[in-house]
Amino acid sequence: MAKKILVIEDEKDIQELLQLYLKREGYDVQIARDGATGLRKACKERYDLVLLDLLLPQMDGLEICRSLRSRPETSYIPIIMITAKAEESDRIVGLEMGADDYITKPFSPREVLARVKAILRRLEKPKAKEVRQEYGGIALDHSRHEVTYKGKSYSLTSKEFKLLEFFLGNKGRVLSRDILLNEIWGYDYFGTTRTVDVHVAHLRHKFHVLSKSLVSIKGLGYKLQEEPVKT
Repeated sequence: MAKKILVIEDEKDIQELLQLYLKREGYDVQIARDGATGLRKACKERYDLVLLDLLLPQMDGLEICRSLRSRPETSYIPIIMITAKAEESDRIVGLEMGADDYITKPFSPREVLARVKAILRRLEKPKAKEVRQEYGGIALDHSRHEVTYKGKSYSLTSKEFKLLEFFLGNKGRVLSRDILLNEIWGYDYFGTTRTVDVHVAHLRHKFHVLSKSLVSIKGLGYKLQEEPVKT
């Protein structure tokens, strides 16, 4: 079955360009021409990926991204944000809202295809074995793709889940940003190591035990302590 992609973009030329190239690759492509319509479509139907413009009528891309990430039924959907804004601060805001990748206009359609394929390919990797990991009140269930903390269920994006899983499986080991970037995002990821910092900040914010137990190693990366640090 063809992968289903939603393009939320208000510029007709870009809509048509993305639709043309994505359909050539065999994807099922749907278009939303404003933010409100795009959010309704994303919540109503099941999509494998969303290409999301930042500047949209009615509702901007950041609002849509935040809304999709806050809903359990849509939090898993990979989001590639597309915008004319190229400043680093805008890229960081997009990542902090939960975007998986970021492309600036003008862009090459081939670059978009490469990123779409890279994200979808990583999602097709074999599922983890049925293993439950626990750490300082955190319980991660691989088979159900669920995380609880002190008995409360938490909704994580796919990248946050994989990052937490990797830290739990490598306690006591110093993990460089490059290792984390390659392991979680893949060798063909186009982003920077700043992406890792943003997602680590998300985990520390959601799970209080990680604010002290997941430590930064200056000039290297991060290490999850063997035993949780009491807070």
